[in-house]
Parts: sequence; structure tokens; C-alpha cells
Amino acid sequence: MRIALALAVLALTVTTADAQRRPAPDTGPRNPFADNQAAIDEGRSLYNSTCTSCHGANGAAGEFGPGLAIPGRSYARTTDSQIFDAIQHGITGTPMPAQQGKLSDDQIWKITAYVKGLRGTAIDAPSPGDVAAGEAVFWDKGDCGSCHMVKGRGSIIGPDLSNLGNLRKTNSIIDALTKEQHRVYGPGGAQPHLLTPLPTWPVVSVTVPGRPPVRGVLRNEDSFSLQVMGLDQQLHLFDRSKVKVVYEQKSLMPSDYDKKLSKDEFDNLVAYLTRLGVPPQPSGAVHMPGGPERD
Repeated sequence: MRIALALAVLALTVTTADAQRRPAPDTGPRNPFADNQAAIDEGRSLYNSTCTSCHGANGAAGEFGPGLAIPGRSYARTTDSQIFDAIQHGITGTPMPAQQGKLSDDQIWKITAYVKGLRGTAIDAPSPGDVAAGEAVFWDKGDCGSCHMVKGRGSIIGPDLSNLGNLRKTNSIIDALTKEQHRVYGPGGAQPHLLTPLPTWPVVSVTVPGRPPVRGVLRNEDSFSLQVMGLDQQLHLFDRSKVKVVYEQKSLMPSDYDKKLSKDEFDNLVAYLTRLGVPPQPSGAVHMPGGPERD
């Protein structure tokens, strides 16, 4: 009896805690432009011309306003109607101005759709550009396939990017292409923190007596052995006592794509990368394998 009672109390506690974690349902009007990619793209343009003077581009953070898409940030306004209201009427006691009279309701809804997309990953609000041209840059001039794989094509030296848009935000993707040390914005807003290159992909050079050195990405090591994915795309196993290992400080990942590519080429590459993955399904749509989408 006591065990049954204890289990019932535990179940109630877990259920209550789970309910507290769930976001409150949006009881306000539905965004007429939700899941409309053309409207989200227009919302991006409106945001860039209206909001970035205070809030940063791509939802990061600006000089005066907090980032609108910072991972880990606790947002007071999360639903479409709450974001719409904040843009339309401003926020009392803060520098956030009202846009009513400056923007139409449709324009505010489109900005709202864009901001909601920013709070997901890159694929929720992919960057504009010529995706086919960006794919060509990826495999040709960008030479990204010499390290990365996409949908079974490319190299196994670096991480597989087939699901990149579902895992990373646009800012993170752009930073990886342009900065040796990626900027990560925490819950504090405008104060950036530096993140050193990912420790899961350290570059090493292994010298073996009587044979050419092996350079590549360290995949595993312990006190007696190490495993290196070489630039020759072969997995090399070494006895640590018989080799000399040099740990390199710089990543294999180039950080100058914004310089070696033209602006259009760079924008098209980002447009391609931010679409790698499974796009979100429209609200209310049910995917039927082998059949049409149904509401």
C-alpha cells in the first residue's frame, strides 16, 4: 500500500513538473503568415531595415537590445501573439518602441514569423540565396567536400553536414566559415563569450620512425594508443610508446570563406548550408509516407 501510494505521488510530481515545463498555449490570434517561407523572407528584410539598429542581425544581440534568438535565454514573450504585441505596442519600461502606425499589421506578423523562425535552428529560417549555386560552391570552389560529407557524398575526415540546418543556428554556421574562434551568445545578451574550436575534432601530426608522418583528426586516445582519421581518409591506429604526437592549435576548417568567395558566392553557400536537413512541416500538416500532405 505504501509503495503504491509513493508511486502515485511520484507520478503526480513528475506530471506536474512536466506540465510546468511546457510552454503555455497561444490563445491569441494565429499568425496568418506562419510557415509561409516567402512571408518569412519578407519579414527578414523588414527586420533588417527596422530592428537591427537595436537588436543584432540574425537574432544575436545588438548595442541596445537583447538577442532575440539566443540559446538558453528565457523569453518573456514566446507565442506569436505575444511577439506581435511587443512589436506593435512596444514594451513599457524599456527602450522598445511601438511600431504601430509605422508598420502595417501584415508587416508586423511577417517580422513575428521571422523572429519565431530564428528561435529554432537555421532550417526554420534559412538564409536567402541561390541554393543550387551554393551547392556548386560547396563541392567546387569552396572545396568543402574534401573534409565533409553530405548525404553520402564527400569525405569522412570532418563531421557529416547532412543535418546541419537542423542542428545549428545561422549565426553559428556563418561564424564557422569566417572565424577561428566562434562567438557564442549566452543568456546575458550582448556580452559575447569566445568558444575555442571544438575539442572533438583536434588536429594532430604523428611521426612514425621509418615512414612519412600522418596528419589528421584525432578520433580517440588513451595512455597506450591513439586513433587518427588521416587526411588520406584512412583510420590509423598507433602504439603511443612508438610514435611522437604533436597537437596542433589550429583547426583544419578554413575561416576565410568570406574573403576567398565573392559576396554572392558566400551568400549562396550559406543559403545551401542552412537548408541541409528536414524542413519543418507546416502547422497542422500530417506527412503520409508515399502520399500527399493532409491537414
